[in-house]
Amino acid sequence: MKVLFVVSECVPFVKSGGLADVAGSLPKEIIKQGTDIRVILPKYGLILNEFKSKMTKKAEFTVKVGWRNQYCGIEEIKYEGITYYFIDNEYYFNREKLYGDYDDGERFAFFNRAVLDALPYIPFYPDVIHCHDWHTGMIPFLLRVEYQAKKGYEFIRTVFTIHNLKFQGIMPKEALADLLCLSDRHFHVDQLEFYGNINFMKGAIVAADKITTVSPTYKNEIQMEHYGENLHLLLQHRSSDLEGILNGIDETIYNPENDYFLTESYHHKNLKKKSANKLHIQEQFALPKAANIPLIAMVTRLTEQKGLDLLRCVFQELMSDNIQMMILGTGDDQYEQFFKEMELAYPNKFRAYIGFDEGLAHQIYAAADLFLMPSKFEPCGLGQMIAMKYGAIPIVRETGGLNDTVQSFNEGTGKGNGFSFKHFNAHDMLFTIQRALSFYRDESCWNMIVKNAMTMDYSWAQSAYQYNSLYAEIISRSESHVF
Repeated sequence: MKVLFVVSECVPFVKSGGLADVAGSLPKEIIKQGTDIRVILPKYGLILNEFKSKMTKKAEFTVKVGWRNQYCGIEEIKYEGITYYFIDNEYYFNREKLYGDYDDGERFAFFNRAVLDALPYIPFYPDVIHCHDWHTGMIPFLLRVEYQAKKGYEFIRTVFTIHNLKFQGIMPKEALADLLCLSDRHFHVDQLEFYGNINFMKGAIVAADKITTVSPTYKNEIQMEHYGENLHLLLQHRSSDLEGILNGIDETIYNPENDYFLTESYHHKNLKKKSANKLHIQEQFALPKAANIPLIAMVTRLTEQKGLDLLRCVFQELMSDNIQMMILGTGDDQYEQFFKEMELAYPNKFRAYIGFDEGLAHQIYAAADLFLMPSKFEPCGLGQMIAMKYGAIPIVRETGGLNDTVQSFNEGTGKGNGFSFKHFNAHDMLFTIQRALSFYRDESCWNMIVKNAMTMDYSWAQSAYQYNSLYAEIISRSESHVF
């Protein structure tokens, strides 16, 4: 099988969130199972010169963006067994950030059409184009209404993965012609129209042969009004083509046995060495050094989605216990300011690192005893899986991928790899933290929970098998999905 993996970011080239981790890890597992998978993404100015210097130009041509004819270059690099293509246009992508500019609709309308126009120049006509999130959402739609009539495109199938339904790429109606070169006949409720606007993600959900989400629970949640972001009825309509495939983590990157960021490497059979990492973090951040004080950590974006309002509500109660806590992340001003204030209020208990540092994140995972993720919603979540790999026991709300990966500890059976609570309620969260702390004080019981967590298999191999099966299924169909 031949698959083109289309993303807006990808490790190690450029990253703003978990999508880049998926794009950097999943293709490496898929190719191991015999699929010829290649990745295509924008050539951002933020990509390091060490990668840019190794790129070779494959082609250049122009791409229509409404009335404009825009330059497009295609550059290629092979890295760790995968071929990567980069869509080059400095006007659109040589910027100080990946997203959030006023013209994101135009930038990614260009990217979507450029990917389809690039196929004869690479040359690579895939059996399947696998698209991710709204930034690639118009590819399945454009393929169906325009490109499939062209030679080489006739039998291409599409998969669209929803990483976060909240961000949909909603543009004014004028973008239909001005950015996408499409007529008004596509502006109706069965296609791109969305409350008087157009919607890139809706275009993919309407047109793709298969739609996936990044966890089984999230697949079910987004078909309900509460989580469905006004697309739940459409997702219900496509439910027979909707699948939840759990994300994984790259265990070559996240492995405490050989992680060069750590003060001391360790594994589940030698947990005493884990405490050296806690002592290092305590010293680094001027917290009282004590291996027996439980350290609760969060590595997260500081946004409402991550359940930070629950933490704010019971923060003083939490600080009254004999614990330490650390947060690493950046995001909304209100949360950044709150945590800065709490750092001053509780100098011997709490530290906040406002920003992101990959090495420090690894050190915090290794240092932590408990890892808090009280998310309002969480399509999959990687933090809880990384934390378990490092023996930091997750405390999560039962939503999305958190529900699929964390099984609450049962003291009767000895089974479970973390602690969880169901309702989005601050005192339910606090009670669950206190329950976890009660087990922490029983060393033999705690070591059992840690070993349960560290021996879980959340590698990408099973996910890759499911995706390869999905690709094979849609290739075998006699025709594309009809809409």
